[in-house]
Parts: sequence; structure tokens; C-alpha cells
Amino acid sequence: MTSENQINSDTGARGVLFVVATPIGNLGDISQRALQVLEQADKICAEDTRNTRKLLSHFGIQGDLQALHEHNEQQKISQIRRWLDAGENIALVSDAGTPLISDPGYHLVSALADQGYAITPIPGASAIIAALSIAGLPTDRFTFEGFLPAKSAARIKALQANEKQARTQVYYESSHRIVASIDDMISVFGPGRKVVLAREITKLFEQTYRGDLTGLQAWIKQDKNHQKGEFVLILDGYAEKELQDEDVIYGDLDQLLNILADELPLKQAAGIAAKITGRKKNELYKRALGLKKS
Repeated sequence: MTSENQINSDTGARGVLFVVATPIGNLGDISQRALQVLEQADKICAEDTRNTRKLLSHFGIQGDLQALHEHNEQQKISQIRRWLDAGENIALVSDAGTPLISDPGYHLVSALADQGYAITPIPGASAIIAALSIAGLPTDRFTFEGFLPAKSAARIKALQANEKQARTQVYYESSHRIVASIDDMISVFGPGRKVVLAREITKLFEQTYRGDLTGLQAWIKQDKNHQKGEFVLILDGYAEKELQDEDVIYGDLDQLLNILADELPLKQAAGIAAKITGRKKNELYKRALGLKKS
């Protein structure tokens, strides 16, 4: 083993916290570097020691496992600091994928970073990046929203905040909320929004759905097996298809239609608005009719 792969600290120096990504399904996705760090670490802080023990046993690693999860993380920081001060190297892992990404570790890493401790990433699997890489939706700009709230009212409110988000949106979802979340997405984003669902990435029953939200709703409900496992939902960003530079000059389209409709018949108002904005007259007439009724 070369010196660059070793994690020994100099005598008397602080240890290093290694943030280690582990497979999200297929154990073959673990990196050689991750195995080396896990094998050499003085202690391994794990979200669930039972799950991590299975991983380590598969690769023949005997590690000193320490539980670090959302319920004890802040209490463990001072203990981990003492270990590092004693020159011990610590590996941080979650149940699957990259720690801190909708997993514990933020409070620990933030506290140690503020206090000048060395923190090193050991890159590897991430469900977000894996799903984006196969989605076929824009990836130059995206937002990761994590898990949506459990209750529908709060979930809808969170989705409404992203209704006109132009970037690709990435969500995690669990098996017991996937149907309800898709239903709420349709109510907020509309039935035609493009979506990709990646289910059980890298696992035995991996599936990918590509289409719109209405199609996904039908697909997810047609087979109970489609509702099992872990999900990444990727939604296309909001596209103001017809809004042109004129909208910046003339302001909100609805306001323009209301002003014109106050002085003119709806068809004439729609025609003038179409000339100003470059949008279709029939579409603007229907919009103005809806505004009048509301």
C-alpha cells in the first residue's frame, strides 16, 4: 500500500475524520479506497451498526463500530473530538450512499470544521447523482429537496414553493408515501410535467419510469411492486414557454389582460395582448375568460 492511501497520522497529531461513501445496493460499487479507510480506521461511526456490520463482514473487515444517528449525533461530538485529539482516525458512514445527504453527520462535520479538524471525503455512490445520470433531464442546474413532509398539507406547501423552479428538481421518497406524493405533485405541477422515477437503484429489482406525472401515477398504482423500495423522483424544471421579453416590459400577463378587458371586449383584449406578448390569441382569450369568471 502506498503512503497516499494510508491514513496514519503523525505521532502526536490529531486524527482525521473520513466521510466514507458506501454502496446504495450493489456491494460491488464500493471503492478500493473506501475499503482501505474502513480497514485502517481506529473507529467507524455508523448510522446503524447492524447494517454496517454486515457490510464490513462481507469484506472481511473487523471494525470498532460506534453508533452515530440523528438521536445521539450532537451528544457524540465531544467524544469524537477526544478520539481525534488522541490521534485516532475516524470513518463516518451512513446506511447507504454518501453520509450527510439526507443522512446523519451534518452536526458532526460542521462542528469539527469550525474547530479546524481535518475532514476528508472518500467519494462513492450517491442515489441523487446515479439517478440524474440516467434521467435524460437537464443536469447543468438542479436542486435537491430531500424527503418531502409526511403530511399532505405540508407536502403541498413545500411543492408550491418549487412550482415555478426552472431547475431540475430531485426528491427522495419512501414506499409508504410514494403514491400520495405523486398525487400531490400532480395537483401542484399539473399532470403533464415531465418526470423520471428511479426505483431501487443498483439493486435486484431496479426500475426506471420516464414520462409525465399522469403516466407515473398510473404506473405506480397498476402494480403494488412498483410501490416498494426506495425512490428518487426527478422533475423537469418549470418552463415559461410563451413568456418573451415583452413580459418584462409589460409586467404580469394577467394584469395586462385585466387592464385590457376592463376597456375592451374579451376577444379584442386577447388580440391586443397576443400582439404585445407574442402568445397565441386563442390561449389568451381562454385565460382572460378564466380571469373574468374568477
